[in-house]
Amino acid sequence: MPVRRRHATPRSTREGAFNGRPRRASAGLLLFLLGVAVGALGAYLILGGAARRGGISAAEWFREEAAGQESQSQPEREGRAAPASRHRHGAGRDGAAGAPAGRSAETERVPAEGEPGAGQGGSDRADPRGAAGVAGASAVGAAATGAASTGSAAAGPARVALVIDDLGRSLAELDELRRLGVPITYAVLPFEVQTPEVVAALRRRHEEILCHLPMEPRSGGNPGPGALRAGMSPEELRRSTLAAIDAVPGAVGVNNHMGSALSADAGSMSTILGVLAARGLYFLDSRTSAQSVGFRVATALGVPAAERQVFLDDDPKPEAVAAEFQRLLELARAHGAAIAIGHPHPGTLATLAAEVPHAQAQGYRFVVVSALLDHPAPMPPLPTTGR
Repeated sequence: MPVRRRHATPRSTREGAFNGRPRRASAGLLLFLLGVAVGALGAYLILGGAARRGGISAAEWFREEAAGQESQSQPEREGRAAPASRHRHGAGRDGAAGAPAGRSAETERVPAEGEPGAGQGGSDRADPRGAAGVAGASAVGAAATGAASTGSAAAGPARVALVIDDLGRSLAELDELRRLGVPITYAVLPFEVQTPEVVAALRRRHEEILCHLPMEPRSGGNPGPGALRAGMSPEELRRSTLAAIDAVPGAVGVNNHMGSALSADAGSMSTILGVLAARGLYFLDSRTSAQSVGFRVATALGVPAAERQVFLDDDPKPEAVAAEFQRLLELARAHGAAIAIGHPHPGTLATLAAEVPHAQAQGYRFVVVSALLDHPAPMPPLPTTGR
């Protein structure tokens, strides 16, 4: 009987139908999906990294970006970076966002030239700026101050640096300051009657010492022996600065005594601060003038620097000192750190003895100024009163 032949598709054709176009389409789909996944992961990592550098998580960044799409215009979206919703407070600089470390948008009264306390031995005076740079800390801000140095407070306890100026006339003042039981930065005049004895005592105690460098004021007051003056040549300024520093051995920094005239002169301050840079010393701008360029020139030269925020005893009455001390604490709480300058007056010492323990009980941490420096560059080896 006739045999019916079955018309089967050849094996090679069947395999081609299975392994050809359908398989190639399947592989293409897999490659496409893999590419999408890799691209999404890369975008997440890039944008997430930028967001984390701004202080937020990647997830938060994407949520904020999505939420803002409808509210922003196209030009705004094109120019937008990761949201700057958090501000980092630098130590030393201790400072605040929008101002150098060690500075603040707060203002304080500027006493007129010639008011009580403007002469030698009186208090340095305040300028219209406050807080560390910060500053500078910042010292301050400070940072403060730097800096310093307007912004959110740094994590951790608020830090306070107390500087006591005009030392070098009495050893007894050191004993009273030591009884406060907190770190203090001691600013010693270089050519006073007991400067060598005061410096030796502070070095035995391993205290932080500043050379309290006398500078010419606008008021015509006497800044004391060894003062730097506006009419000096650069070489005279260098020699006088070196002589003052050498008279306070062990000093780790310098702050100005009076100096409302000289501290406003960028050329003179460049010469003086160049000496500090060579010696590896830091500079604390006492800010006896609103026109002071000391902090700015110091940071430009790479000298670690800070600025003070509060003068405690322009008015030496205990109630006035106590009010300024509270303002110091408020600035420290708001910005993370603040620097105050005071003097070894009986009213100041008595007020500090009463107020410091209360501040410690509230969680404030007392530190030396060097803990709040604005470091614009690596430290070299070993940041109106009419005064």
